[in-house]
Amino acid sequence: MSDRKTIREILQAQGQLDADVIAARVGDRTVDFFTRVDAGAAVTPVRAAEAFGLAVIRHSTAHVMADVVQRLFPGTKVTIGPSIDDGFFYDFDKPGSTFSDDDLAKIEAAMLEVVASDSPFRREVTTREAALDQFAKMGETFKVEIIAGIPEGEEISIYRHGAAGREWFDVCEGPHVPSTGWLKAVKLTSVAGAYWRGDERNPMLQRIYGTAFASKAALDEHLKLLEEARARDHRKLGKELELFMFDEHAPAMPFFLPRGAFVYNRLVSFVRGLYEREGYDEVITPLAYSPRLFATSGHLDNYADNMFRLWTEDALHDHMQDANIEAKKLHALLSKDSFALKPMNCPSHCVIFGAKKRSYRDLPWRVADFARLHRYERGGVVHGLARVRSFAQDDAHIFCAEADVATEIERFIKLLYRVYQTFKFEKIDIKLATRPEKRLGSDADWDVSEAALQRGLEAAGLPFEITPGEGAFYGPKVEFHVHDALKRSWQLGTIQYDNNLPSRFDLAFVGSDGKDHRPVMLHRVILGSLERFFAVYIEHCGGNFPTWVAPKQAIVLTVSEKVDAYAERVLAALREAGVRADIDTSSDKLGAKIRAARTFRYPYMCVVGQKEAEAGAVGVRSRDRGELGAIPVADFIAMVRSESEP
Repeated sequence: MSDRKTIREILQAQGQLDADVIAARVGDRTVDFFTRVDAGAAVTPVRAAEAFGLAVIRHSTAHVMADVVQRLFPGTKVTIGPSIDDGFFYDFDKPGSTFSDDDLAKIEAAMLEVVASDSPFRREVTTREAALDQFAKMGETFKVEIIAGIPEGEEISIYRHGAAGREWFDVCEGPHVPSTGWLKAVKLTSVAGAYWRGDERNPMLQRIYGTAFASKAALDEHLKLLEEARARDHRKLGKELELFMFDEHAPAMPFFLPRGAFVYNRLVSFVRGLYEREGYDEVITPLAYSPRLFATSGHLDNYADNMFRLWTEDALHDHMQDANIEAKKLHALLSKDSFALKPMNCPSHCVIFGAKKRSYRDLPWRVADFARLHRYERGGVVHGLARVRSFAQDDAHIFCAEADVATEIERFIKLLYRVYQTFKFEKIDIKLATRPEKRLGSDADWDVSEAALQRGLEAAGLPFEITPGEGAFYGPKVEFHVHDALKRSWQLGTIQYDNNLPSRFDLAFVGSDGKDHRPVMLHRVILGSLERFFAVYIEHCGGNFPTWVAPKQAIVLTVSEKVDAYAERVLAALREAGVRADIDTSSDKLGAKIRAARTFRYPYMCVVGQKEAEAGAVGVRSRDRGELGAIPVADFIAMVRSESEP
């Protein structure tokens, strides 16, 4: 047997153990200091400020929070407490009232006491039976369910911290920091409701969110960004700017108001203009389809829970003729026969492709579609425009020969970067999501499709990381994650390789050899869900839409009623020239008019007084550049029009 040493011993021997190192990487695993490995293993230190290091810090902090919550609020049960992109959370089943802001303050203060105690984290491996018995005796029903769901043969570990008599422990894969004293910058941020396992049919839990960093300075910067994020929340700005609304008559389905509808349509027209230059054909397809379509595509087997089903009164009447029909049987009959609203466009594009004989000369065929889509999202996950049940995408599919895949991917990526640069998204992370557990097709097919996407990324010369198991059920995908002005990451664009749908729909084209060949189908979006992109973009620009996107580009403000007639002539001239403009000739004082105009974030305010009227000018205040002084109306029009295209 080879010599085995702890990670700490190996790092010390290599001279790599310093105050910033909190864990290590061995192969593809992040492990604790006290993990034993072969003495010759390749060990890489993980530092506190790295992504892996922050994840370890945050998960360790979640354990400390759960410890404190159960001590301060006896009878509370714990569920899960993972690290997330900007912090951590833990879900609790707490009897009685919900956690208040005062409760969070008490929990945070007690957490700092645990941190100050510098209690070591300790890992022990146990058996499934012992773990089930231990947590069942404690009444931790959620933990029992979690342990029961761990696959047979997988190692079960428990992490402990705290002094004798006050020790707290949880079943956990780890890793953790060496001791609680490493958790130097901690903050609890909010409480929200969360259904157990994200299913609204399960109990409602209380989720406490928090964050932790390697230093107080990093935490302070993050809290500042959180405050800015609250000010930029798209739900708040959507109401203030009169962009969109929601109503109980169509839950989680947005109503776009005139200003919001303009921005929405401007996004579509911008993308549509690029399509014309990039050789895309646009189609319009139905919203509702026979279940046979979704049986062919595989959605009925893999996506039915997220689909809206439809039936007519005639269909219901026919089935109800049997007075003794059971509800379960009625549901089965309706599910089998009823139409469904489409959750995505790809099956309908396969129908179009297969409607006529196609030649290799017709390929690649790039087909775009802005049709409405409907997906049933459970009430616990819908969130403003970011997660809705009715939406559209800048959706397109590319049907091509296998030999053209890498070229088409490279071409798409260039288009995507051009779009993101227009909206001033400058940092983009790329991830290659590979085969999920539940999927269509053979492993050989997935080998081909994953390799094709990887070659396309390599041809584009772009760095990427692989995320195992995160692909769609019909094929792997490349995800493009953009960073907004507040340093948050959002997954927007994707391109997916699919040879399953062409096979299921029996699609073919005639090759140069005169024989039938199966096309590859590339699914791709750039903005993604237009609703979600709208939400992200509102927060990215803080509602300060650039002149070319802004629903109204200028507002004319009068100093007094004496210049109302001139102001109306200015408004008419602006609109005649294609400048989107409003006017305020109310009796309010100029200061009040300016404050009201700022609410709607007009790119320009045009102040009109007697002096401007006599000079045929407007006093221009730029939202982004401040006072620009008096400008002749014609020159102002030229300036705005020069900014009216992306």
